[in-house]
Amino acid sequence: MTPTSDSSQSGGNRHDVNGLEVTVVGGGIAGIAAATVLAERGTRVTIIERERFLGGRAGAWTERMANGDSFEMERGFHAFFRQYYNLKALLRRIDPDLSFLKPLDDYPILGPEGHVQSFSGLPRRTPLNVMVLTARTPTIGLRDLAKVNARRALEMLTFDVEKTYKRRDTMSAKDYLDSLRFPVDARRLLFDVFSHSFFNPEADMSAGELLMMFHFYFTGNPEGLVFDVADAPFSHSIWKPFERYLDRLGVRFRLGESATGVRRADGGRWLVSTEQTAIESDGVVLAVTVPALRHLVAASHDLDDPGWRSSIDSLELTLPFAVWRLWLDKPVRNGRAPFVGTTGVGQLDNISIYHLFENESREWVKSNGGSIVELHAYAVPTHYDDEALRNELLGALHVLYPETRDARIVDDHYIMAGDCPAFTPGSHAQRPGVKTPFDGVTLAGDFVKLPIPSALMERAAASGFIAANHILAKTDAAPEPVSSVSRRGILARLPV
Repeated sequence: MTPTSDSSQSGGNRHDVNGLEVTVVGGGIAGIAAATVLAERGTRVTIIERERFLGGRAGAWTERMANGDSFEMERGFHAFFRQYYNLKALLRRIDPDLSFLKPLDDYPILGPEGHVQSFSGLPRRTPLNVMVLTARTPTIGLRDLAKVNARRALEMLTFDVEKTYKRRDTMSAKDYLDSLRFPVDARRLLFDVFSHSFFNPEADMSAGELLMMFHFYFTGNPEGLVFDVADAPFSHSIWKPFERYLDRLGVRFRLGESATGVRRADGGRWLVSTEQTAIESDGVVLAVTVPALRHLVAASHDLDDPGWRSSIDSLELTLPFAVWRLWLDKPVRNGRAPFVGTTGVGQLDNISIYHLFENESREWVKSNGGSIVELHAYAVPTHYDDEALRNELLGALHVLYPETRDARIVDDHYIMAGDCPAFTPGSHAQRPGVKTPFDGVTLAGDFVKLPIPSALMERAAASGFIAANHILAKTDAAPEPVSSVSRRGILARLPV
């Protein structure tokens, strides 16, 4: 199986001046993807970003430890899966060989009582990968398999972009997973970590979306379920190089500014206002978070299509997530994986050992000893306060990595954020796509509806490419190729 593409072109007509001016609101992955495609084809681009750094939710910024040492902080570990074709095409602009990405050998899942689920060495072809994964799962036997709802499980191999959402979008992911009748421990290892990785709790997530994710990451993915990691902070490996790259293409940056409204200008153009200025252009890409988009649309009376505004108002946020980075005075045990998913140990969803893959953390450990460990919790219930959550995360770390029990926390940095999109049951039909009712205005981000299977950073990059292509359609510039895994499962023709 090979990735499919919406275009046979490869890279567009660099520097072919098209006379367009476009304002991109948002400097995250989606906004940078759109700005890159537009600027490479001669568009005059202005990027408005409320933070003073690029990257959005994949950004990195400088913080200081208690002793005054600086470090680059991010909003948690990011996995670069090998079927992130559009994201990697974007990143090749600054690193053609993607030399800053290093492969991991496995994506192990740790459960209680010493259970471990490995994803290393699985066949790449479906259904062989499903069969081997099931056979190696330590908590499921032949008697358990006989009880599984085979007809319902088959839906993981029959994904279809239109039919699956029509059939399962109104069902919750929890109800779907319950209906499979997998043993509790096997379900934890095979499915719970997977669904939590998208920040949405199972009870509040669409089963259609879950099935798309399962297709995109496993059953429809020819690359395997392991991934690559950045060997340096994103600020150094991605965003500063991108700022230099786009600057050479003439892109103007307005960092530290927030867009406050969009209105029509004369001659069919658009005017985007910030606290400091107003920028007139032929097109606008709105590549911001859900809360920022809702606020911006509400303040923009000329974005006046009632149905579209209703679709924007329907967008929701999922529960918050927490990232807690710990500088410990003792090392973790030799042989620990750089990244593991976790299940069955409270709110802890994964453990990242930063000095095993990131150069800045590696240098700190080389100079100071100890280790740098990061703990994540996704879809944190609202009744948790920060102290209770940190105590639970630390306790879970001590259970899974007992060698950390006696370690002293030299320093720490804790983030609780709540701006990731929700994919609630029944939301797909009303979810807005890239195209809007307004000529020259497009949306981009990991929350938009796309015609291809994608998620997280890859959905952001793909939506940015598609948004730029919509704007470029009025010119002679070649569109940016948009690649995808297969849009349908291998058994999609079967009646399920």
